[in-house]
Amino acid sequence: MKLAILGGGGFRTPYIYRELLRDDVPFVEEVVLFDIDERRLHAMRAVLAQLRDPRRDAPRITTTTDARIAIAGASFVFAAIRVGGLEERRCDEHIALDLGVLGQETTGPGGIAFAIRTIPVMLSYARLVKELAPDAFFLNFTNPAGIITEALQSVLGDRVVGICDTPSGLIRRVAALLDVHPTEVSAEYVGLNHLGWLRAINYDGHDLLPELIADDTRLNALEEGQVFGLDWVRALGAIPNEYLFYYYFNREAVRSLLNAPFSRGDYLARSQQELFARLDREPGMAARLWFEAVSDRNASYMAEARGGMQREDGSSEEDLLEKGYAGVAIGVMRAIVQGQSATMILNVRNGSTIAGLPDDAVIEVPASVDSMGVHALPAAAPDLDQLGLMQQVKAVERHAIAAAVHGDRSEALKAFALHPLVDSVSVGTHLLAGYLERIPGFAAAPAV
Repeated sequence: MKLAILGGGGFRTPYIYRELLRDDVPFVEEVVLFDIDERRLHAMRAVLAQLRDPRRDAPRITTTTDARIAIAGASFVFAAIRVGGLEERRCDEHIALDLGVLGQETTGPGGIAFAIRTIPVMLSYARLVKELAPDAFFLNFTNPAGIITEALQSVLGDRVVGICDTPSGLIRRVAALLDVHPTEVSAEYVGLNHLGWLRAINYDGHDLLPELIADDTRLNALEEGQVFGLDWVRALGAIPNEYLFYYYFNREAVRSLLNAPFSRGDYLARSQQELFARLDREPGMAARLWFEAVSDRNASYMAEARGGMQREDGSSEEDLLEKGYAGVAIGVMRAIVQGQSATMILNVRNGSTIAGLPDDAVIEVPASVDSMGVHALPAAAPDLDQLGLMQQVKAVERHAIAAAVHGDRSEALKAFALHPLVDSVSVGTHLLAGYLERIPGFAAAPAV
């Protein structure tokens, strides 16, 4: 079985490969890394070679800069690409912040700009998959994951699934505080990608979430309790996805980002430049250098939500490899290949799961996975405030997709101006003008 990874020179690739190595008898024989950057491919191949245990069988690794070669005959395609690289991510952030609105990769205007320039490229890959690997499942990591997954489904239908580890990570941490194993609980979670709520943790027929929310010590030990405050979590009666910080505390988030000495994109651009320079000089230390870099990335993630403080991670190498997207994605693969039903929180087609959203909208909810594919499970109706925010953001996402597919600037303007974190049509107009002027990948996209 062949797995193609589009954007194979990226940071997530070692997570995926190490997860595959956990099988005594690997069900994937070949992993093909595709990237347009040969330097990154070379560096990542060195990292993977050092992760292998020579005493065990492992999928063979090949690399290519030809997407057709990578995709042809694949059973699964993973995609984690960044159109425009970190330089355009930096522009995404700073153009918004210069106008006093949120500058963040996936949430708000930066995410809209990222989506509009990314969708045309991702659709071109989807058409290649339809031509060269029509039976493949396409697991999308590319951000903004919900928007990109919904756009891809117009070509590949329900064989496209969006992957995000934020909900599953939240459930693992909540289960640990409740002294139960995450595989022993069922979670009620509803939302869109980077906009959702954990509403129940069911164990042995009982919902344990109220117990956690009522306990000062345990709730304060949960990062979301610290970020949102105990009173607000109790008022909601649910644990918000960490990205809801940008909605519930928007003014504080923007102020923190404006006061920071550099943006997240600035930090990553500098740290990645340093990492790849060291990888060039010290190829024998590739895996160690990658571990150090990813540990630093994790520690500084969403620092604005913690008042600029580093996240207390302290992860070992093994912990780092167990976390994140890889476990979710490989879990989906195993369930499909081995026919063993599993339940995971994924970005999937709505159908009739959430009344008030279109049937073909992509939502983030628990889904069943087996040899027949991936399907959203029934969910209790969201609260009115939850549904209202989901509807508003989903409308914005669909305007962004329309802009990307039809090349309609009025759709792009509506995507910016109607976003709940952009409080003015005038600001939306300036955002559109700024992205067109300063980001070549945005202006050149067929979308705009």
